[in-house]
Amino acid sequence: MRQSTWSERLRYGFDNTMSRGTIALVGWLLLGTAILVLVGSLTMLVLGIGPHDADGNRQGLLDTLWFSLMRSMDAGAIAGDQGRWAYLFGGLAITFGGIFVFSTLIGILSTGIGLRLDELRKGRSFVVESDHTVILGWNSQIFSIVSELVIANASTSKGRIVILAEQDKVQMEDDLRARIADTGRTRIICRSGNPMDLADLEIVNPHQARSIIILSPEEGDPDSSVIKAILALTNNPRRRPAPYHIVAEIREQRNLDVAKMVARDEAQLILSGDLISRIAVQTSRQSGLSVVYSELLDFDGDEIYFQEEPSLVGRTFGDALHAYEDSTVIGLRHADGRVQLVPPMNTTIERGTRIIAVSADDNTVVPIGHAAAAVDEQAIRTPKTTPSAPERTVILGWNRRAPGIINELDNYVAAGSEILLVVDDATAEETIATECADLRNIRVTIESGDTTNRRLLNRLDLPSFPHVIVLGYSDQLGPQDADAKTLITLLHLRDIAERCEQQFSIVSEMQDIRNRELAEVTRADDFIVSDRLISLLLAQISENRDLAAVFEDLFDAEGVELYLKPIAGYVRTGQPVNFYTVVEAARRQGEVAIGYRRRSAIEDRSRGSGVVVNPRKSAMETFGEEDFVIVLAED
Repeated sequence: MRQSTWSERLRYGFDNTMSRGTIALVGWLLLGTAILVLVGSLTMLVLGIGPHDADGNRQGLLDTLWFSLMRSMDAGAIAGDQGRWAYLFGGLAITFGGIFVFSTLIGILSTGIGLRLDELRKGRSFVVESDHTVILGWNSQIFSIVSELVIANASTSKGRIVILAEQDKVQMEDDLRARIADTGRTRIICRSGNPMDLADLEIVNPHQARSIIILSPEEGDPDSSVIKAILALTNNPRRRPAPYHIVAEIREQRNLDVAKMVARDEAQLILSGDLISRIAVQTSRQSGLSVVYSELLDFDGDEIYFQEEPSLVGRTFGDALHAYEDSTVIGLRHADGRVQLVPPMNTTIERGTRIIAVSADDNTVVPIGHAAAAVDEQAIRTPKTTPSAPERTVILGWNRRAPGIINELDNYVAAGSEILLVVDDATAEETIATECADLRNIRVTIESGDTTNRRLLNRLDLPSFPHVIVLGYSDQLGPQDADAKTLITLLHLRDIAERCEQQFSIVSEMQDIRNRELAEVTRADDFIVSDRLISLLLAQISENRDLAAVFEDLFDAEGVELYLKPIAGYVRTGQPVNFYTVVEAARRQGEVAIGYRRRSAIEDRSRGSGVVVNPRKSAMETFGEEDFVIVLAED
């Protein structure tokens, strides 16, 4: 076996020291400087050519060391030297050595500082925060989520949002500044790293976070990435003992069970495709419903809060409806954690039960006492019950949510209803036959064609369809191209409606929130911006995990849902009436009134398309025959 030589071991040790980086290099150069100064000084002393004082006496070791050090650091110091040539050449030799050593030292320091700045720019330093919101991943939803969290943190001085994504830190910060001009009191901290990597995950200090939002990537297999990120949190060897509060989006139904097994009780999972399908169906059947959803889901306006109110203990849910002037009670969260929207009116409020209310802020959920005397009994009307009639719906466009929309719509409509599906996709007919085989109330007719073709749209006799749903080709095209086709279709639809002087509800699906502003020129009744709705839900649930059960019930066809019903079936029209009376009229029908919609303001976007949620109950309003009351009801 070959034995390493002494010189090889010495060089190996030197190489290992050098590989430690800038500090090691600086150390070696400082050592070299010390050796240069010491050797030069001793040589000058031994040869008797060292510096002399003003009286011509030779100086000692310390003075000679100082002399050598100054000349090694400053090449200009030798210009003022005078004396024998041996003395001058000795100083020159030390200066030459110093130029080499200190030039190298300055270069290394400059490079080391540059590398350190680059490392700081990459965002790899540990985040020393607690009680903050962590966002793992980056996609187009990030801007809506951060905007909503900024509004939610407006009342606190320590709002912190920490983002970890495989993006350049500076680029993330620039993008956020470009899209979100004012972050108020909230500080946004960006870090670069892989959310599925345990070492990178530690950078954002998730163990002290208040909540964690996981965004799915826009490319590859998004659900797999989300599941891995959840695993990185829940199975982390350094995880905290207390459960995490994780909110994540799952896109495919087939991946939901696996995600639940991984998440256990630590994550609220939003099945985005299914949710969008449900909202599309509900809003297609009721013009203005999407405005109500937006009002309830965003933080700018009225939101849903949970509040324990001791003064209501022992009273009924029906009594609680009249106990608030500026808040609307919609349900109860029982002491065992169960959430009930619109429970039976005689349900007793027990100790530990929390009121679920729509209000401007959590500090405005304050009861003022029972207001039964404010109810105008003479104004209350009883609605006429009419049997459900078959409905006709046309769906223009195609993506993976189309079968879910058709199946969901089957839960709402009467028998004998029909759907006309107009698609430019050869696989649509086979997919519908497979995934919509158990329809009970709907007959589906499929027609092939380009939904942006005006001749095709004219031939469809669209005015005979009260409900129109426009889907983007998001499976085949990018967000901008898919939205462009949707916009063209919408423009044609509105022109057709104006020409035939007949209004029909239009629900469209947009991928990019910025395209919604362009689409508003079509004056379509409702829009669904998929990414924005999911973003609002993620932000809301990250602030309050109990909201997950509320939204699950709200969007489920089997539970309580939002309806816009003619207000003439509740109170008299044409005369002033307060909203206490509207609430009482709905209560007697087992429903909860949360607002109203003015027919006269449907086209006025500045007035929320006529939608008013959580009005002051004592305010007097005069309603018309074509106005609507917004209620939470079973059907």
